[in-house]
Amino acid sequence: MADGPIESMATEVRAFDADTVARAAALVAQGLPVAVPTETVYGLAADARNADAVARIYAAKGRPDFNPLIVHVPDLTAAEALGVFGTAERTLAVRFWPGPLTLVVPRTRDCPVARIATAGLDTIALRVPAHRAMRALLAASRAPLAAPSANASGRVSPTRAAHVLTSLDGRIALVIDDGATTAGVESTIARVVDGAVEVLRPGPVTAAMLGAASGLPVRGRKGADVVAPGMLASHYAPGKPVRLGAASFAPDEFGIGFGTLRGDYCLSETGDATEAAAHLFDALHAGAASVKPRIAVAAIPADGLGAAINDRLARAAV
Repeated sequence: MADGPIESMATEVRAFDADTVARAAALVAQGLPVAVPTETVYGLAADARNADAVARIYAAKGRPDFNPLIVHVPDLTAAEALGVFGTAERTLAVRFWPGPLTLVVPRTRDCPVARIATAGLDTIALRVPAHRAMRALLAASRAPLAAPSANASGRVSPTRAAHVLTSLDGRIALVIDDGATTAGVESTIARVVDGAVEVLRPGPVTAAMLGAASGLPVRGRKGADVVAPGMLASHYAPGKPVRLGAASFAPDEFGIGFGTLRGDYCLSETGDATEAAAHLFDALHAGAASVKPRIAVAAIPADGLGAAINDRLARAAV
């Protein structure tokens, strides 16, 4: 974990516009991380080439430095300057970028990304985001941006600017506010290994989608080593006990519902997984802020995007 105390600073929240992006780019150039929305969650972005700047991300989040970061770039050409893409990886990139897919590939020999951003690994996690705010910051800063979720390590990921402030207020200089994110859960992370696509973290791009696009078999993660971001067993903690698969809610439980089981916060009254994913972290934030001492979550079907939702819930409940 990054050492040393974090100097307290005023955290400015500014609506997304050209002036805000210019301000954010200036802070990035100074080596300071800024919070910016992507289509998945809000990220804490800094120049991935600047080891000191990346260290400030780890310090602000209290993140273990063996946990690598996703590096965001504007397009496939920029990605290929940092990582080695085979035919399958390039096919997936063309199909899903810009969008919520992160590909883990070998670093190029002359990759300028600081080793701290990849936790010393010989691989790099790359993504081309679709959100206008992150794309504008990439263009203005002219730098690859390391950007994990903009929250204290292990806490619930932020899908609104207000969520960022719950754990990072006073620890970062700026939050770009462009409203709620759309996907609501972090990107799918995948790599191509031994002629198969291995899903390291499920997300909006499902296993079926990866298989259809690549023509390769798709399998789950093998082994327990941390080889990509978002693989720690305990994560997304709301600070209260979380019960999963609830068929009903007790009076002292903040109920997160799904379908006909409504609760205090219903992820989707129609049982739609896409809508549920978009609301998941907002619901966990609401549960954390509730006076009720426990949280219970209705059962979510595990197929398709439900795999990503259940992955996040399982780690929130650890």
